[in-house]
Amino acid sequence: MEKFGKKQLVAYGLGAVGKDMVYALSASYVMYYYQDLLGLSASFVGLILMIARVFDAANDPFMGVIVAKTNTKCGKFRPWLFTGTLLNAFILYGLFAVPPLAEKSLMIYFAVMYILWGITYTMMDIPFWSIIPAVTSAPADRENLSVVGRSFAGVGNALIAVLTVMVVSVLGAGNELLGFKRFAFIVAVSFVVLIMYMCWVIKEDKVETMSTTNVKEMFQALINNDQAMVTVLTIVLINSALYITSNLIIYFFKYDISGENWKASYTLFTTVGGLAQIIGMMMVYPQMRKKYSNIMIFKSCLLVAIAGYGVLLGAVFLGFNNSLPILLIPGVLIFSGNGILTVLTTIFLSLSVDYGEIKTGHRDESVIFSMQTFVVKAASGLAVFLTGIGLDLIGLEGNSGETGEMIQQSTSTLNGLRLMMTILPMIGLLTAYRVFVRKFNLTDEKALEMSQILEG
Repeated sequence: MEKFGKKQLVAYGLGAVGKDMVYALSASYVMYYYQDLLGLSASFVGLILMIARVFDAANDPFMGVIVAKTNTKCGKFRPWLFTGTLLNAFILYGLFAVPPLAEKSLMIYFAVMYILWGITYTMMDIPFWSIIPAVTSAPADRENLSVVGRSFAGVGNALIAVLTVMVVSVLGAGNELLGFKRFAFIVAVSFVVLIMYMCWVIKEDKVETMSTTNVKEMFQALINNDQAMVTVLTIVLINSALYITSNLIIYFFKYDISGENWKASYTLFTTVGGLAQIIGMMMVYPQMRKKYSNIMIFKSCLLVAIAGYGVLLGAVFLGFNNSLPILLIPGVLIFSGNGILTVLTTIFLSLSVDYGEIKTGHRDESVIFSMQTFVVKAASGLAVFLTGIGLDLIGLEGNSGETGEMIQQSTSTLNGLRLMMTILPMIGLLTAYRVFVRKFNLTDEKALEMSQILEG
């Protein structure tokens, strides 16, 4: 099997940029857009997000079966990357280009559009990541591909985090609803262009149709693979923590730090955090990898991220919530730690595919990666639902997206917001650390041994 050259690596990375720009815009700003700007209750938005994600998650195994059975002249993965991207870009624009609607009609519109967004995103997301272990069997090559994919995905995520608030303000001339509509169009077009380029550059090798043929077998494949189960559970806990943070941080800057310059402060915070994430993936991880095992690096980064949340919690309750330089310290710890964690979880999941092949005798890339997205989406749906309920319970009131009117929040509301965005992620990451340390055993030595068995 041929290795990826530099051109293919770059193309894959650019595809990851577009893919995660779309995901980040939806994951981080849908709650804010529909609750704070359009006036729907946070609990309702959270409920729809949960239902949509659970519904979408239920479709993931079916998508995994479809991908596993696909065998066309264009390859196994590219047809779905092409189709899913076009449909998802169209739905993304509609999600942030809401026509004037009464409240009940708006609720229906949001529910339908978000469910469709999730379904179409799955169509391209599963084949995008499933292709990694199918490209090369060498652990070092897989690590390089995973680092490129996750690093460039981090760039896409960082671009959305850094640009959204300020660009929306400029594009809308103060009207955030109009600004989001125009920005979503730009993101959607960029997404299509980057994925199309990736599909054009990357030529798949001929592969056999995978043996797993139905959803029952897919669940069984995951259950029988204890290392995939551990990795997926760890990913669920980490992603839930990240999802809570990404949805709440904009409220913190808007209503806790507040002031006329809150957008500039938010942009600077996310810029520094995004750079820390990218540097962590592209520079810090490769240097650490020269001296330490992946398992050691993973445990260290989990502890760094937990420490970051702890520092942030202390800072906001000790009166430093308006001191941006102080807040940047935990921001760097959280973002850089999580950046490296995303690279490593992809590597571990790829290793679990090898582990499963040796254990069961057949290889299930799409099975494992689709089941990962199944449980991650279900868990993140629950997380955002609880976030929505939390916002209503602490009494946070939204403002008008057209007038930009800022509503002052009570002290109890702000304290509740501070606790939600720090304590809940810390609990998730601590649990992830405990699960990983106790159950994961695919060491570097084991990875090399599995590679030699499969190649021999």
